Amino acid sequence: MRNLKRGGMAILTSASVIGLLAATAPVFASSHREAPGITKSPKVDGTDFYMFRSYEPGREAYVTFLANYQGLQDPGGGPNYFTMDPDAVYEIHVDNMGDAKDHITFQFKFTNTLVNDKGVTLSVGGKTNAIAVRAAGQISAAPTDPALGETEAYTVTMITGDRHSGTRAAVTNATGGGTTFAKPFDNAGNKTLPDYHTYANKFIYTVNIPGCSTPGRVFAGQRADAFAVNLGSVFDLVNFVPIEGDSAPGAGDGGGFPGGITQSHVNDEVMGKKNVTTLALEVPISCLTGSGNGVIGGWTTASLPQARLVDPNPTYKQPTVSGGAYTQVSRLGMPLVNELVIGLPDKDKWNASEPSGDAQFGDYVTNPTFPAILNLLFKAPVNATLHTNIADLAPTNFPRADLVATFLTGFTGLNQQKTVTASEELRLNTAVAVTPRASQSTFGVAGDDLAGYPNGRRPGDDTVDITLRVAMGRLCYPVPINGHATDLGLCKPSDAAVGNVQFTDGAPVHATDLQASFPYLNDPLPGSPLSAHR
Repeated sequence: MRNLKRGGMAILTSASVIGLLAATAPVFASSHREAPGITKSPKVDGTDFYMFRSYEPGREAYVTFLANYQGLQDPGGGPNYFTMDPDAVYEIHVDNMGDAKDHITFQFKFTNTLVNDKGVTLSVGGKTNAIAVRAAGQISAAPTDPALGETEAYTVTMITGDRHSGTRAAVTNATGGGTTFAKPFDNAGNKTLPDYHTYANKFIYTVNIPGCSTPGRVFAGQRADAFAVNLGSVFDLVNFVPIEGDSAPGAGDGGGFPGGITQSHVNDEVMGKKNVTTLALEVPISCLTGSGNGVIGGWTTASLPQARLVDPNPTYKQPTVSGGAYTQVSRLGMPLVNELVIGLPDKDKWNASEPSGDAQFGDYVTNPTFPAILNLLFKAPVNATLHTNIADLAPTNFPRADLVATFLTGFTGLNQQKTVTASEELRLNTAVAVTPRASQSTFGVAGDDLAGYPNGRRPGDDTVDITLRVAMGRLCYPVPINGHATDLGLCKPSDAAVGNVQFTDGAPVHATDLQASFPYLNDPLPGSPLSAHR
């Protein structure tokens, strides 16, 4: 966190910190392949969720939702690339009352279509056959192009009330009133799509949202993943010194922890190297807040039919036979929760649950195992190395009120709803003023930027560094609020021996690395040339 002081670092040496954090690897994947069950269904794996007041100039009266699925996409992952699952429903939920229930849901449903039921065909030796790939030439037109043989489209339905039984109404195109929207072809490469930015922007639609007097916007398509993480080195038993090596992130002065890692995009193994599929929706604030206090909670889900049978005689239209009620298989609100907090036996159960049932997982938050594992494994060697007698490296304030506020209730006076129901949701105070893109702190609230994480989440918020520090007790120390060191009253410095250490994976992100306007995430990396993302 940018304004932390280094006083607490004196108790650690470079060597001891490497050992201390060697067990942290499993937490650094946001929500990519985070539970055993979801690894079987990558098309419905929700990976990141962003919810923030739009900071595109002139759009401050809107909230932007970005729901990412199918993470870790290789840019050259053809020939089928990354279509969405037409059997699934993908949903963005809003709780504007604080009762841990969805009061507004935006449901996305996709269809995949072969042009003329065959795709692109060629006459070869007197016979006309379908080609083996999706495109047979350069693509520039939108929403369709003669060279593209398979297209994707989607609908968006707004559900008011419970998502299963509430009132349903279609989100419609503000131009012409249609209910079907096209999804751009993934970025196969610069030869197929020489101007992907112009091409993809044609798929941003101005839409009429039921009950809203002002139109919003929608986009669904491939984007460059904005999740910043030093992934490979972290999984290699943290093969670096994970404390800020400069006096401030990016300073380049080596004035921080001796031997510590410094911020560099070279350390980033997702952002700038992998793509993801994004469902982006911009909604007027006035249509979201309801009768609450202006704080909204949000989360995403994906659901599949309860039964799916492999068809022994598959066709393009029906490779499997599906039926039964939709069953939730993916859920995501706050980043890193299912990775860092929820125990392995309950990860799939958590993915299938709703916020209203989160009491069953409460012990994972109040008495978290992750810091305890670090303490169990490394307290003795750290004390032996430093000739100290640190009682606990892990925070000792039980129940962990700091984590309860972060993940389950929101913070009093910032993003806590009028009715407080402990539940895991991403919470956003829509009354907090927008911070312009160039002025945003990558550390959000802890960087004295109240418009950032955990008050919602923007693409430029470094949630890996923030979450790691909070888990190890950062909120037990004063944090800067409006320029003043503020004690949140959740725990004490004596509760967290290493709570003010500047932990980092060295993979930076800032809003200026990303687009300045909707849908904010950068254009996807092209499948070719490879030099574009090496």
